[in-house]
Amino acid sequence: MTPDRAAGLAECARALAEGTVSSRTLVEEALARIEASQGTLNAFRLVRAEAALAEADAADKELAAGERRPLLGVPVAVKDDMDVAGEPTAFGCRGEFPPVAEDGEAVRRLRAAGAVVVGKTNTCEFGQWPFTEGPAFGETRNPWHTGHTPGGSSGGSAAAVAAGLVPAALGSDGAGSVRIPASWTHLIGIKPQRGRISTWPRAESFHGITVNGTLARTVEDAALLLDAASGSHERDLHRPSPLRVSDAVGRDPGRLRIALSLKPPFTALPARLRPDVRARVLALAERLTALGHEVEEADPPYGQIGLAFVPRATAGIAERVRETPHPDLLDRRTLEAARLGRLLGGAPLRLARRAEARL
Repeated sequence: MTPDRAAGLAECARALAEGTVSSRTLVEEALARIEASQGTLNAFRLVRAEAALAEADAADKELAAGERRPLLGVPVAVKDDMDVAGEPTAFGCRGEFPPVAEDGEAVRRLRAAGAVVVGKTNTCEFGQWPFTEGPAFGETRNPWHTGHTPGGSSGGSAAAVAAGLVPAALGSDGAGSVRIPASWTHLIGIKPQRGRISTWPRAESFHGITVNGTLARTVEDAALLLDAASGSHERDLHRPSPLRVSDAVGRDPGRLRIALSLKPPFTALPARLRPDVRARVLALAERLTALGHEVEEADPPYGQIGLAFVPRATAGIAERVRETPHPDLLDRRTLEAARLGRLLGGAPLRLARRAEARL
């Protein structure tokens, strides 16, 4: 299946500002695509059809009055680990979750930029795995080949964007949860620094491992969404200086120095690079060299990064398990991770945080 790619984020924003399309039309079309694809792709956990149409009508009134904001009237989606006021945040889990009272900071900023959040996308339980499936919602499929996964844990957002259901979406990434599905669905996925896109109402997520990031079909769209969602809450632990990424779009990057690494990072079990993957990576390196860039073999000194990662990740899982209203419905692997996290959540966690800068 080849995705039916609708207009991109920047293209939609320009058309709305020029008055050649209405927000209601864009949102209605997005909702129709979501409904038509849900039985095949299953990208969405929750669709805000009625609320999104009302927000689109409000955006059209603002546009008609001459109001202009970066994403005014543009439909987008967010991963279901982000709070949207009036909706539950299930984060891939089974059971009934109460609606939250307020938008998370990233969603608040998207709305401030004028975006219409049409729904929340599927993610595996607490974002733990590089695929997007689970007993709470079934399997999310890759729009390029529905027999394959889009990756994870932000696979719902990736499938929605790759299939053209929405022009762009937010995901979150701790150990590849934006970058893996971006790679597997031909998207631009950005994992920015901590605090660039706020994780509030959490001062930091999974003890600083996880940040919010963007999924889009073009560099321009990824930068536009990143700029719109960026910014800190006053109680965030990490508050980087403001940065406008869109200003760099379209610049000639010049001759780049690119490291070619074929060595897997630290893993609990031995890992070997598949020959077909190796061949594709080497072919890409040759292409980059032909384009005039400098490519050299250089493996990062990964060190024992797992020793810092595991306590932070599992302690974060333990926290999420304590907060969920239905721990009895959780996956066995989640409960095992939480048990480990409770063991590692004291002194080992403090040591891991002290070691992270060096590692």
